[in-house]
Amino acid sequence: MPEGDDDGLWRISTYDDAFGSARWAATFNNRTPTEFVTAFTTALAQAYTQGPDTYLHGATNEPDQAFTPLTAAGWHHDRRAWTDELTAPDSLARLTYEHLPPDHHSEIAGHHSRWWLRGGTGHRYPDWYATFTTHTPTQLITATTTAIADPTPVTRYARELSPLTRNHAQLTPILPPIPTPLDVRRAQAARARTATTQRHGTTAPSPAPPSATPAAGRRVR
Repeated sequence: MPEGDDDGLWRISTYDDAFGSARWAATFNNRTPTEFVTAFTTALAQAYTQGPDTYLHGATNEPDQAFTPLTAAGWHHDRRAWTDELTAPDSLARLTYEHLPPDHHSEIAGHHSRWWLRGGTGHRYPDWYATFTTHTPTQLITATTTAIADPTPVTRYARELSPLTRNHAQLTPILPPIPTPLDVRRAQAARARTATTQRHGTTAPSPAPPSATPAAGRRVR
């Protein structure tokens, strides 16, 4: 979505009927790390190739599937009467899942979502957040939580780092000619295109049989 008065930058929706209400929706604000959005959209693109039973309906009643990458990374899991609350070891990221689904129209309108994932020092006003409505396939949410739990370092320009990041992240300067973040993204896109070409490439045609017509400029007996 275009950047406007609010900070909701990404909104992904699916529909049973192109002219009806969305079945599910996911949102990411403008400060959500790119890797988390990419994990979700990549999983969605893969699910789309398997048909609507996967990307539209999917498995929506297995929240523990999405919790597992976080608990395996040491997040504290607090099962409450009405919610599941998962908190990162440093308390700088949280996931809330409500046991009772909110009103569908309220969820789709963006007023209230069953899943709320956020990071930062503020509880009510996080630095970044992502929301997923009730019918969002669990495997797509799991792709996002897996990316969050991934300890692999990411590349950032120094000017992109907020004071919060500078205070809490482990920073390692990278000097040229190490690739910039843009170079890394371009390389990843090129590898993805190459892999797709190799999987879907066509077989080279067999060479044509020798012609019976004499070659020009040669005498034939």
